[in-house]
Amino acid sequence: MVEQEVAVVNKIGFHARPASLLIHTAQNYKSVVYITKNGQQIVLGSLISLMKLRVKFGDVVTIKAEGPDEAEALKNLVTLIENKFGESE
Repeated sequence: MVEQEVAVVNKIGFHARPASLLIHTAQNYKSVVYITKNGQQIVLGSLISLMKLRVKFGDVVTIKAEGPDEAEALKNLVTLIENKFGESE
């Protein structure tokens, strides 16, 4: 298992579009991907579960991946968050 903390830098946080992008990206891998905020961990696969974490600007989340392509999955998900999901704000 690999993991990395990442700060949320887009101003609106994980609203519907970024949350959907995270889930879609995670589903491209064979590895199971988890996201943790303040001790609450979910499998990154359900939009409702991810929205319940209420991740906002400035929050730090931990992304974990476990499986055959875990390093690539982790790298691409962290990059997606760091690049503000392609948003200008």
